Amino acid sequence: MTESPATAASSLPTATPDAFRTMMSGFPTGVCVVTSVDGAGTPWGMTCSSVCSVALDPPTLLVCLRSGSPTLDAALEHGGFTVNMLHEGARDTAELFASGNPRRFDLLPWEQDPSAHGPHLVRDAHTMADCTVVMTQPFGDHVTVFGRVRRIVRSRPQSPLLYGLRQFRTWSAT
Repeated sequence: MTESPATAASSLPTATPDAFRTMMSGFPTGVCVVTSVDGAGTPWGMTCSSVCSVALDPPTLLVCLRSGSPTLDAALEHGGFTVNMLHEGARDTAELFASGNPRRFDLLPWEQDPSAHGPHLVRDAHTMADCTVVMTQPFGDHVTVFGRVRRIVRSRPQSPLLYGLRQFRTWSAT
């Protein structure tokens, strides 16, 4: 008697969060800060490496934001967000927005253009993408937010900041 594929799969051991985190550390990715504003105009933001292009037509990104985070709440309330793609010199900003420091927007320059969906980190991002929320999908402890890219602003021709093996790195010139 053979097991069905579904029965065999259910008997497999389940990966732990620590094992999963270790596995994903071996998959380097770019580093972004996702920003938005809430209904009172208060800026919110968090470091995010879970960013992915979804479609070219219409231009769409997805970001995975922690459930219950003020940044997610602001993006959903406002109906939009900005993906600030950090350049190689912005490690301190990545760490600041990962820290949970409530004064993070007081500690660095940023701009809020009336046509932007979230604060632009003008000193630290090489590119900013303003997105309108078009769909969300909760899963586990995060929510995948799909954003239609409405505007792209390139500010500096610098190499991207990367994260992998639990370290920040820069793009190699070789």
